[in-house]
Amino acid sequence: MNIKRAFRVWQRHFTVYTKLYRTSIVLNFVEPVLYLVAFGIGLGAFVKDIEGVPYIKYIAPGIIASSSMFAATYECTYGTYVRMTFQKTFDAILATPINIEDLVTGELLWGSTKSVFYGTIIIVAISFFKMVDSMYVIFLIPVLFISGLIFAEISMICTAIVPGIDSFNYFYTLFMTPMFLFSGIFFPLKTLPPIISKIAFWTPLYHLTNICRACVTGKSNVIIVDILWLLAAATILAPISYVLLKKRVIK
Repeated sequence: MNIKRAFRVWQRHFTVYTKLYRTSIVLNFVEPVLYLVAFGIGLGAFVKDIEGVPYIKYIAPGIIASSSMFAATYECTYGTYVRMTFQKTFDAILATPINIEDLVTGELLWGSTKSVFYGTIIIVAISFFKMVDSMYVIFLIPVLFISGLIFAEISMICTAIVPGIDSFNYFYTLFMTPMFLFSGIFFPLKTLPPIISKIAFWTPLYHLTNICRACVTGKSNVIIVDILWLLAAATILAPISYVLLKKRVIK
């Protein structure tokens, strides 16, 4: 794998994105903001403070996490699949000196970049509404990149094995949605049966939410385990995504 050639793949995606970013930003920004307004303000009017903070401030860090997650996931499922299957972009790229390892690396880096970008947008938005209590929030940028890499890797694995684009519905319904609902974004998992917390521990969004909440609130939560978990997951999943996508593309 050549990082310079991988960067060229990233650069190609970035160039295309600059022509479409207005529509993309609106779609990726509006949904998390709607969650924040509907749950934080609407439902929050009937929910007492959680862990000493108003409900809207409780869920705001989780919206950062979920927004960055879905940005990377959409990009490396539907985006990657369309480039690979319908637009034949992969065929064109592989006709150059770029090999499959460079291509996969570029895809993963681009997914991580989208994760950082949209997570940062939400950070700016909640900062504007004075829902950020600590300057530690700036340390979320590298964390969002690492977690974005994990979500990109998971998505690329899914993209490599789905028989068709319609099959992504199973991925989102059976994996992404439960992870979104039971990751501690909307309520503490300690209110649920212990088995739920144990399952949640093995999902990246749970750890990302913990880190986001600690950095946004400035509370001295012990997040070293969450950071180490994300680093380990990114390392373990990387070769799997390379092997499976290579098998899918090069038949």
